[in-house]
Amino acid sequence: MDFPKFLLGDNTDYPDAIFVIHTDFPRFIINLENDEVEWLEEFDKSEEKDLLEEAQQLFEAANQFYDREIERYEE
Repeated sequence: MDFPKFLLGDNTDYPDAIFVIHTDFPRFIINLENDEVEWLEEFDKSEEKDLLEEAQQLFEAANQFYDREIERYEE
């Protein structure tokens, strides 16, 4: 099954949270309410520098995805 690169998620147990799930490598879930990230991959120390650089771009893309989705709901 093909999944989009980003998915929105919510949960009534976390009424203020807005979750964006990144389905490509490196997979993660970010809570846009507080920018908390849960990585769904394991990394070793040698990958840490590259991951930090890529992560910033991915977090920005996640925020842009959310903004785009909200605009579409408002239309």
